[in-house]
Amino acid sequence: MNGQEHHLEPSENRLAQLRERIRSTEARIAAACARAGRARNEIGVIAVTKYVSVETAALAVAEGLTHAGENRVQDALPKLQHIGDKAVWHFIGHLQSNKVKDVVGRFAYIHSLDRLSLAKEINRIALNRGLRVRCFLQVNVSGEETKHGLRPEQLIPFAAELANLPGIEPIGLMTMAPYEAEPEATRPVFRGLRELRDELNARAVLPDPVRELSMGMSNDFEIAIEEGATWIRLGSVLVGRE
Repeated sequence: MNGQEHHLEPSENRLAQLRERIRSTEARIAAACARAGRARNEIGVIAVTKYVSVETAALAVAEGLTHAGENRVQDALPKLQHIGDKAVWHFIGHLQSNKVKDVVGRFAYIHSLDRLSLAKEINRIALNRGLRVRCFLQVNVSGEETKHGLRPEQLIPFAAELANLPGIEPIGLMTMAPYEAEPEATRPVFRGLRELRDELNARAVLPDPVRELSMGMSNDFEIAIEEGATWIRLGSVLVGRE
């Protein structure tokens, strides 16, 4: 190298860091699965790309993180335009009714269905476009006032209303646990969501059972896996913040 020190280009350095995060996270997922007696293929990973550039998001998809999550339509559009159908897109943020038209058809999943007015708008636009939208029902298991979502006691009656909206396919439940310095403290929240799913299915208020649990983020995903998560939403721990 003619005595000159080799420096990685920014994109090469970013790729090296990304690969290390993927490797480390996969090891942690595998260990959590082993503790819980679960198979690795039971858990889907959503790379939350809201805090990273289009370049980093594209690198993540190229490295096999083909499920991507975004919170805001306007921030997602440049990534959607650049990456397109190389990724399966999940809308994971609070959804306003006036943004539904921009989400339906672009995002394969909506993780934040939490009120009837929103459900009716999703249903209306989905039917107009000949689509059926896979949705998670968001439940505020922890009861935090700062979080969106149904109260646990609202879940069964809300789900019963969805049975009359053919443009919506309810596939699971979603929750967000409080940020805890000790992740173990989140366990009751994740267990609570699993129990709500099981109760919902036992009551048979929907035509088909819901199987999915979208729960667990960078700080607490291992606990969520141990409690039955089928989708975990990972941002900083997996794709970083640039």
